[in-house]
Amino acid sequence: MKAGKFILPIIILIGATLFFSIFIVKEVNQAIVLQFGDPKRIILKPGLNFKLPFIQNVVFLDKRVLNLDTPPEEVIASDQKRLIVDAFARFQITDPLKFYISVGNERVARSRLATIINSRIRNVLGQQKLQTLLSEDRSKQMALIQQGVNNEAENFGIKIVDVRIKRADLPQANSDAIFRRMQTEREREAKEFRAKGAEMAVTITSTADKEVTVILAEAEKKSEIMKGEGDGLKNKIFADAFGQDPEFFGFYRAMQAYQKALIGGETSMILSPDSEFFKFFGNKQK
Repeated sequence: MKAGKFILPIIILIGATLFFSIFIVKEVNQAIVLQFGDPKRIILKPGLNFKLPFIQNVVFLDKRVLNLDTPPEEVIASDQKRLIVDAFARFQITDPLKFYISVGNERVARSRLATIINSRIRNVLGQQKLQTLLSEDRSKQMALIQQGVNNEAENFGIKIVDVRIKRADLPQANSDAIFRRMQTEREREAKEFRAKGAEMAVTITSTADKEVTVILAEAEKKSEIMKGEGDGLKNKIFADAFGQDPEFFGFYRAMQAYQKALIGGETSMILSPDSEFFKFFGNKQK
């Protein structure tokens, strides 16, 4: 019975010892075994591992490529133009022991890297003109930034995989001024277009009026010519008819005169019965 009382605590102690002695390193991690804060062993490969229980502890570090978003930074170019630069970086912990000794953990490492990246951005981009920063040559400047950041990050056991600028904008005050300048320029162009349009409208209207006047004059001219030709033809027909039968022609013209003078209207005429105008009536009575 006395021996049985000690077996259970011994089993629990052995189980606890095994539990605190075993640890697993995943494929995405790398580990540092510490003994009272002093690094004793670096584990880079995944798998099951052992440590001294209660004496040693394990710090896990990510060995994947990590992303870092830096806060936007105001950069003054060499031509004194201001630019708000928002950059990001991708980094990887390549030396876990140096990383642990220099920065301790990933949170501190991100803060240090953000400071280094922003400082390097100001240093490199500050030597260039704004036009260069907005052109294709910007990739060369980013390579210089990455190289400079990498040189400092090596002291932390970190490798910089890439540094990129997500966005490069003018400060809000500059953007507003540029917008107002662009708006003024567009308004000026609109006024010019409207003035040119009005000028073209006057020119087109004047040309059209001139063409209408010419066309009407030409039409009137042709009308007068045709009317003259018609009157000439009419006179010729009358002359021919008069030549063939003067008495009938005189009678016909008298009938036309009677029609115009005696039918309708309110005009009163006082003529002598033996007037030449009524000669055909007289003949008819005879």
